[in-house]
Amino acid sequence: MGAPQKRFAWAIGFVLALTMWYLVVLNNVIGPINLIVCSACLILLFFESAFGICIGCKVYNMFNKEKAQLCPGGACEVPPGKWSRVSIPQVVIVVLFVVMVGVIAQWVYRTAPQILHQVRQPDASAPDAPIDPAEAERCKVPDYAKALGHEEKWKLHNNCK
Repeated sequence: MGAPQKRFAWAIGFVLALTMWYLVVLNNVIGPINLIVCSACLILLFFESAFGICIGCKVYNMFNKEKAQLCPGGACEVPPGKWSRVSIPQVVIVVLFVVMVGVIAQWVYRTAPQILHQVRQPDASAPDAPIDPAEAERCKVPDYAKALGHEEKWKLHNNCK
């Protein structure tokens, strides 16, 4: 009776986890899509743990004709219009959470390119290896990247020197 909405919420979390695994582990994608997926997951987890609000269950109720039953703490049985007021500490917690996510995101975006650039740079003291013609062709910067002035970023993204 009360499990379908929780299974739906778990499925949302599983899809978010699979998306991050695909992006980060399989494709080594670093960008705003990671931040969006990770933020969505953090928001869902935060509301569940801090306030006992299962957003996945709320979404389930919006799209399913059979409303959720047997919710933890009687959250599903609250009649309309009898919602408790939001307290100041709850607002402060949400604001602090949003600010923390923003600060951490800015720190990651500021430091990650530098770290990646340091990791991918070859050692200056190492002798230059002969250049493979196939590798040289693969690393030829396309005209559109040159026109945009993104030659170095294109090379960095494609692991070219």
